Amino acid sequence: MTVYFECTTRIALPASELFDRARSIDAHKDSMARSREEAVCGVTSGLISLGEDVTWRAWHFGVPLRMTSRITEMEPPDRFVDEQVKGPFRRFRHVHEFHQDTAGSTMVDRIEFEVPFGIVGRLVEKLVLARYLRRLIESRNRFLAGELTSS
Repeated sequence: MTVYFECTTRIALPASELFDRARSIDAHKDSMARSREEAVCGVTSGLISLGEDVTWRAWHFGVPLRMTSRITEMEPPDRFVDEQVKGPFRRFRHVHEFHQDTAGSTMVDRIEFEVPFGIVGRLVEKLVLARYLRRLIESRNRFLAGELTSS
């Protein structure tokens, strides 16, 4: 069963700058310092682009995880999509959208995922993972907006 949620963040930055911050490997790594997330293969620093992969190694729930994502769609500076090509999910898709207005921009994250654990997995998806992933995305977005530091 697919779980879907959205996070909307208003940021006083131009959409083009936010677009680049959102696809920055270095900013992602800094925003996820609590989970010791590190890019270990593919694009490991700078900006990731269409067709490129990054493999992340991180600790979540006390478990070491590896996940390889690929940028499968990109329409600068309005939208890009990353999807898991290898990792712990049966399916994981993250759509990043950026909308410019006079006060800055709005960033919308649309997340869809499934875990491979049958009926137990469905409960975990709904009760634990959706909430956990939403908090991760919201924290990352505050970091991208300059409201948090990596310390």
